[in-house]
Amino acid sequence: MIRGTRRLGAVRAVAIVAIVAALLVPAAPALAADISFGTPDATVTYNESIEFTVPITSGVAPERIELRLGFPEALGPHITAVEVPGAGPQQLRYALDLTGDGHMAPNTTITATWAAFASADAEPVLSEPLTVHYEDTSHKWQTVSGKLVTVHWYEGSEAFARKALQIAEDAVARTSALLGVTETEPIDFFIYGDEASFRAALGPGTRENVGGQAHSEIRTLFALIGPDGINDPWVGIVIPHELTHLVFDTAVHNPYRFPPRWFNEGLAVYLSQGYDSSDRNRVDAAISTKDLLPLTALTGQFPTDPDKTYLAYAESVSAIDYLVRTDGSDALYALVKAYGDGLTDDEAFTKALGRDVAAFQAGWLKELGADEPTEYGPVPAPAGPLPAGWTGPGQTGGPASTPASATTAPSAAATAAPADGGQDAGGIATGPVLAAVLGVVALVVIVLVVARRRVGRA
Repeated sequence: MIRGTRRLGAVRAVAIVAIVAALLVPAAPALAADISFGTPDATVTYNESIEFTVPITSGVAPERIELRLGFPEALGPHITAVEVPGAGPQQLRYALDLTGDGHMAPNTTITATWAAFASADAEPVLSEPLTVHYEDTSHKWQTVSGKLVTVHWYEGSEAFARKALQIAEDAVARTSALLGVTETEPIDFFIYGDEASFRAALGPGTRENVGGQAHSEIRTLFALIGPDGINDPWVGIVIPHELTHLVFDTAVHNPYRFPPRWFNEGLAVYLSQGYDSSDRNRVDAAISTKDLLPLTALTGQFPTDPDKTYLAYAESVSAIDYLVRTDGSDALYALVKAYGDGLTDDEAFTKALGRDVAAFQAGWLKELGADEPTEYGPVPAPAGPLPAGWTGPGQTGGPASTPASATTAPSAAATAAPADGGQDAGGIATGPVLAAVLGVVALVVIVLVVARRRVGRA
C-alpha cells in the first residue's frame, strides 16, 4: 500500500508538471503565423513620388508596421513607421515624397521590405523584398554602350552620342591608369539637351553654374550638352572632369572617411584641363588682394559666391600641380592609396609625402609667394558687465546634447534562434518561462517529499 501510494503520488506530480509546462510555454510560431504579407508593389511617378503597397492579413491588430527602404551605399535601411491597420485583410500604403528636399537622382535603385510586429517583444514578420528602379521618364531615351560606359541621350544624332562615348571611355582609361584603379562596374552617362530637364534631374539644390555632375553611389554622370555642342571644347573638359570623380571614388572608397574636397576637385581639374592660365590668373589676383583661401578651408563644400567658387577650384588645381611637380606622380598615387586606407589627412600626407597638411600648405604658399591666409570664423564673445546680483564667473550652458541617431529595427536575420538559447524560433523569451517551470517542479518535489514522510510515519 505504501509503494502504491508513492507510485500514484509520483504519477500525479509528473502530470502536474506537464500541465503547468504546457500552460506556461505556448506554441511559439502561432503568433507569427497570425500575420502574413502578399506580394509588394510600387508605382513610380518621376519627380513626384514612389507609392509602395502590399496586402497584409492579420489575425490580430499588429503592434507596429514598418517600411524599410535600402538606398545605395547606405549603412542601413531607412525605417519609416506606417499606420497600423486592424485585424483581417488590409492594403498597406506609403508614399515616398520626391519633391523639394526629398529629391532623388534618376537611375537610383532602392529596395523596400515591409515588417510587421505582432507585439513589442515579437520578432518581425517580413514581406518579400521589392526592388524599384527610379528613372527619368520625361524623355524617350536612346542608348549606345562601350566597354564600361553607356550613353543615354534624347537629342542629337547617333554620331553625337558616340563621340561623347569615346570621350568618356578615354577619360576612364586614362584616370584609372594614373590612380592605379581597375574599373569593372558599368557607368551610366545621361546627356540632357535642355536646361530645364537637366535642372529637374539634379534637383532644386543644384547650383546655377553646374553643367555636369557625378553621383558615385549610383555610378552615374549627368551633363548638359546640346546636340550642336558636342564639338565645343568645354565638352572635352566636363566629361573627363566628372568621370574622374567616379574613378577617384573607386580608388579611395573606404568605410571611414572621404578625402578633402580640394583634393578631389583639384585632381579632376588637373586631369581634365590642367592648371591653365585662367586659374593661374585667379590665384595670382587673390594673392595680391590677400583673398587667398587656405586649403584647410576647402575641405567641405566650396563657397556659394561665384567668384570664390572659381577661386576654390583654381587653388585646388594649383595645389595638385604643386604636389606633382615637387613630389612626383608616384607620390600622388601614394596619397590616393593612403586615403583609400581610411587615414586622416595628416596621416595620409605624412605617409605619402613625408609631411603633414600644414607643412604641405606652407610649401605651396611659399612657392606662390603668398602670405599665410587670414583665418575667419566664430570667435569668443568679448567680456562684458555682469547683470545685477550675478556673482558667478560667467554663464554656463545647459547639459550637452547628443546628436540624434536612427534606431534600426530587428532584421530578418534576427528571426533565427540564438546559440545561447535566449530566444526560441518564434521570438518568445524562454528564460523567464523556464525559471517559472523549474520553480513549479521544485514546489512539486517538496510536496512529494513531505507526503512521503507522512506516509512513512503512517
